[in-house]
Amino acid sequence: MDVILLDDVDKLGLRGEVVSVARGYARNFLFPRRLAEEATDARVAEVGKRDAERARHEASNAEQAEAIADTLRKTVLTFEVKAGPTGALFGSVTPTNVADEIWRTRKIRVDRRKIDMENIKRIGRYAIPVDVYQDVRVEVKTLVVPEGGELPSDEELEAMAAAELAQMQAAAPPESAAAEDREVETEEVDPGLDERAIEAESDDFDEAVEVAAEEQEL
Repeated sequence: MDVILLDDVDKLGLRGEVVSVARGYARNFLFPRRLAEEATDARVAEVGKRDAERARHEASNAEQAEAIADTLRKTVLTFEVKAGPTGALFGSVTPTNVADEIWRTRKIRVDRRKIDMENIKRIGRYAIPVDVYQDVRVEVKTLVVPEGGELPSDEELEAMAAAELAQMQAAAPPESAAAEDREVETEEVDPGLDERAIEAESDDFDEAVEVAAEEQEL
């Protein structure tokens, strides 16, 4: 069935796009999480009208692109998001979020697919590349700030990222050790099996030679 995405869905599409999915996937996953809605003719027409309105504000030539790029260079986007003590977000900031914020603050239409970024998953200061037009690229300054708080200094952000990495590494050794033990067991078992197989093949070969020799004497 066809659905309209209400939010970016990894490996499926961006918000506002019409995509085809299995009916069960839509009803059991997308709809309950409000990630999509059924693509009725009326809703598809409404989304198309909205996109057409925004497209009128998109650069249509190099001169307009340079003017838009100049505006974006002076723009600072700010996202207040829920984050944990190490700066990791409960969620992420996506290209769609960036495009929507540019539209909201500057009324400039930017194609989400021309925003060159991975989903942002940590608080911090970012410079997000945007392709405004052919050969016209600009970096938009973006702040991802913890909800109800202030953005720490770069040194503090680095320390927070290091703390999160240390936590992840501390949790990893048991599994790694188990994997190493399995590898050692495999290494210890396999050579014995190979040696016994070789010995068996050698014995069979010797017996065959002896039988052939006896038959030849007879």
